[in-house]
This record gives sequence, structure tokens and C-alpha cells, in this order.
Amino acid sequence: MNPILYLIPVTLGETAHDRVLPPYNREVILSLKHFIVEDLRTARRFLKKVDPSVAIDKISFTELNEHTSPAVIPSMLTPMEAGESIGVMSEAGCPAVADPGADIVAVAQRKGYCVTPLVGPSSILMALMASGFNGQRFAFHGYLPVDISKRAESIKAFEARMYSENETQIFIETPYRNYNLLNDFVRICRFSTRLCVACNITCDDEFIRTLPVKEWAGNIPDMKKRPTVFLMYK
Repeated sequence: MNPILYLIPVTLGETAHDRVLPPYNREVILSLKHFIVEDLRTARRFLKKVDPSVAIDKISFTELNEHTSPAVIPSMLTPMEAGESIGVMSEAGCPAVADPGADIVAVAQRKGYCVTPLVGPSSILMALMASGFNGQRFAFHGYLPVDISKRAESIKAFEARMYSENETQIFIETPYRNYNLLNDFVRICRFSTRLCVACNITCDDEFIRTLPVKEWAGNIPDMKKRPTVFLMYK
């Protein structure tokens, strides 16, 4: 049997895995001895949640994150040369989407290995689903610039693109900068532009709301330490 690089979604926050992940994912996870993960501690905790009987000490883990040298990434697929499949896991959500896992997937594709994505929660797509915005034409931009002036220029440019191309604009931010970004939208965007703020998707304290920009000024939600997706549309 040919080896497979499985892309394994991880729960968003402390959500129970059986609420958002199909049983087949568990079967795949229990069949694997090798994992490429963004964070070792988070990965081990997730595997124990999936099945407490998982023998963590018998599994090999390799970390792939922003600190990983590009030169060592190809060697992470060495087990596949011996016919063994590998699982790739992000710290949360779907691997390879706004995630360093994309680098190992690119190597696997170049080498001709089979890459299989498993079903699981994507905060980006779920936020789009719940926003009421255009789901046929959208663009995900990841993180906006940290520099205040450059961030303002980006927001203005993406807002103009949204109006001219009828395209939903999607962003994420480091949780401790959520308030700054929302305030920037309120300060910079047209009052009529609609903004959706989606926090802690699939978690017990999930918050998803769409309002015109002018109305967010008096309705700032609790976003402290909460992973948040921001969506902009006309």
C-alpha cells in the first residue's frame, strides 16, 4: 500500500473532538506512527483527547513551525520512503491553511506522494458561512501589517477591492491585537461597509456577528485571548 500524507484537522479551542470531527479521523490517527506537528505539546494533548489509550511514547513527532529551517523540511518525509504514512497537524483547525504545514505538503506533492485532507473545522470557512457575505467570491489575506500606517493603507485597499470586485475580504489577527484591528476598521472604513467578527468558532463561548462598521463602535465584543476572524463586505 502506498504511503499517504494525511492532513488532520484539530479542534478549535477546547471543543470536544467528537462534536466537530468524524469517527474516520480517529481511525486514521490510531493507524499512524509518525506525525509532523506545529506544536508538540498541543499535538500530544489532542491525541490523548481523541483516544486516551494512544501510546504517545511509541509515536515519533517532528515539529514544523515558524522556527523550522526550510532546509530540513524535505527530510521530514523520510518515513514515507519506507512506505509509512504520516499525519500533519496544525496547532488548531486545518493544517496547511494559514499554517506552516503548507511547506511539507508542497514537498510531498513535488515527490509525487498521495496527500489526503481529512474533514474538520476551518475557522476561516465557517466564519464566511455565518457572515452572510459573498461565499462565491472571497479572498483570505491572513495577517495585516503591524505598522499602523501600512495597516491603514491595506485596509483602504482591500475595502476598495471589495466594492469594485464584489469580493468578501477575510483577515485573521493575533488575539492580543484584535481590539486594535477592530478599532482600525471602525476608524478607516466607510460607515456602510459591513464587518463580521467571528470569535472562538465551535467553542462554548462562540461569538459571530455582522454589523455595519458604524455600529461596531458601541458594540465591541470580548476578544481578549480569543482567536478571531474578521470579514469585510459591502
